[in-house]
Amino acid sequence: MKTVLAFDFGASTGRAIKAVFDGNEISYEEIHRFENIPKTVDGHICHDVDMILGEIKAAVDKAGKIDSLAFDTWGVDYGLLNGDGKLIHEPYHYRDERTKYALGKAFEKISADEIYAQTGNQIMNINTLFQLICDENIHKADKLLFMPDLFGYLLTGKKVCEMTIASTSQMFSPETKKWSKKILEGFDIKEDLFAPVCESATVNGEYKGIPVISVAGHDTQCAVAAMPAKTANPAFLSCGTWSLIGCELDEPVMTKKSNALELSNEMGANGKINFLKNISGLWLIQETRRDLEKTDRRYSYNELEMLARDSKPFRSFIDPDDPSLSSHGNLPDKIRDYCKRTNQPVPETIGQVVRCIYESLALKYRLALEQISECTGKKFDVLHLMGGGTKDGFLCELAAQSLGLPVVAGPIEATALGNIVLQLIALGEIKSIEQGRRIIAQTEKVKTYNEEHTPDWDDAFNRFCKIIKQ
Repeated sequence: MKTVLAFDFGASTGRAIKAVFDGNEISYEEIHRFENIPKTVDGHICHDVDMILGEIKAAVDKAGKIDSLAFDTWGVDYGLLNGDGKLIHEPYHYRDERTKYALGKAFEKISADEIYAQTGNQIMNINTLFQLICDENIHKADKLLFMPDLFGYLLTGKKVCEMTIASTSQMFSPETKKWSKKILEGFDIKEDLFAPVCESATVNGEYKGIPVISVAGHDTQCAVAAMPAKTANPAFLSCGTWSLIGCELDEPVMTKKSNALELSNEMGANGKINFLKNISGLWLIQETRRDLEKTDRRYSYNELEMLARDSKPFRSFIDPDDPSLSSHGNLPDKIRDYCKRTNQPVPETIGQVVRCIYESLALKYRLALEQISECTGKKFDVLHLMGGGTKDGFLCELAAQSLGLPVVAGPIEATALGNIVLQLIALGEIKSIEQGRRIIAQTEKVKTYNEEHTPDWDDAFNRFCKIIKQ
């Protein structure tokens, strides 16, 4: 019998999940939750580390006797420590606009094609490399710690760099499983800025006598570790604030085509490559709801879904990843401007806005899987949709209709379960991720959506592809 505490931190919410493994089944409950609200420091959006650390310690106290704890978080963000081991500045939030022009600045030194050839990461201005280019504190820093490693350090005093989170940075090679010397030298970044790289499921220090384990620091890789796959060719979709859709491979794909299609190679907790695309996710719905609240129009997520269901299908679409839709503030109006700019009917009602988001996400999932198939030759037989998005039945239905594939929704707590399984592996209670997946498949409830794929979806997909190319 082992009891572990999994900290699962998203960009908007932090949670602590207490789990008990009896040798056959994993039972778990959420014991602590808090809003992860960024703060403004000197005009920049930053993470409130002191607040988060206080919540971590409160959760540990609340948990009682536990055998280990571990953190998973969103990717790319980091903290810089000085020689005394203190944070130089509050960690910047990836949505801070200081990286708005970072790509152009970076490509003056190394071309986009070469950056991709070295790292295999989809080039996005939020990636750690491009954040560092805009960080005036980099040359004052003794060490860089990615967010899950930073929280571990604040408890244990031990500095490590877990491999899956490192692989989101645009500085790590999935071929060599080491830092890219060409990237670091090209941008004058010292290799000793980084702590020693460790694999997932490694014990790294203690807090109050409790082992602190580096699991898959990137929450997506924790979710994939919990995928209850039973078919030969599954695809995965880790769906929350972001949508990360892809498949597992034995080797990275770093071709001109995969670069052009903006596909990413990230390290999985089991040593495989997660070949995927980053797509904006339910943040679009969350942000729309927040913006409506500012005008005293308060809707539950269920009410927004009902309004979308009642709206006419296939009226207008957006590219969920259009830069104009990536920042906070007035998202419904930004969506209307996008539709106007692309000569589509402008969504006037809230239901039309939300339906536009849902359908656009479902169509972008289809485009991404087709692109992944082009690069790998794989033909997928099921999509495992995991994480918070599993609670959104409308999105699951639309994804199944758009893809023409069964969508298996669940487990809801895939990220936390992956975190838990990796802790149990580090403690010697479970032998492998494969065994952990079998345990999860036997005990977790999932729902399969076998929705009809109609010709209307093909017409909509063709329109969508033309619109997002404009």
